[in-house]
Amino acid sequence: MNLSVVVVDDEPLIRSGLRAIINAEEDLTVVGEAGDGAEVLPLVRRTGADVVLMDVRMPAVDGIQATRLLLESLDPAPRVLVVTTFENDDYVYDALRAGASGFLLKRTPPDDIVAAIRTVAHSESLLFPEAIRALALAHAGTPAPSGLDEYQLTEREQEVLRLMARGLSNAEIAAELILGLQTVKTHVANVLSKLNARDRTQAVIRAYESGFVPLR
Repeated sequence: MNLSVVVVDDEPLIRSGLRAIINAEEDLTVVGEAGDGAEVLPLVRRTGADVVLMDVRMPAVDGIQATRLLLESLDPAPRVLVVTTFENDDYVYDALRAGASGFLLKRTPPDDIVAAIRTVAHSESLLFPEAIRALALAHAGTPAPSGLDEYQLTEREQEVLRLMARGLSNAEIAAELILGLQTVKTHVANVLSKLNARDRTQAVIRAYESGFVPLR
């Protein structure tokens, strides 16, 4: 399966570097570029991109606003992978909460960049779970005393969510719980549906913010 990618960054040098890395892969193709978040929605509509590499800080429309607009306007919407200079940037966590599926540092090695694109496109596991936990810890408020009770997750779904937070893939969760792969996929889909989460990242952030999964 060939994955189409849009690269969004206000620095032409960053865009050209990412384009070279992505186009060197047989299964990845850059189908468009943008220098500001304002250009993203029409570009993705035109190209039907599977994944958007989104700079988080841009002069007119930032990556948070652009991500939110994409997810509100398109169904199905592309996966958004935030690209940032600093991993503890407040903008990154806001972008994840807005619906981005993960983030990359601009200094990430090329092999890890292409692996991350494939990971978020297929949504089989959480990208960089420890980094997401660290971001959630840095932005932690007071958890709701009820945790996730209102969502009525079954015991098995709760187990699956905890393992998702650890970054385990569907296959790894199946091995851990001694379940069939299709059964795990069903549990994951149920967790996302009950939490009204677009993907694993949003589900895990909700689990952290509610106190269901401890940050320490």
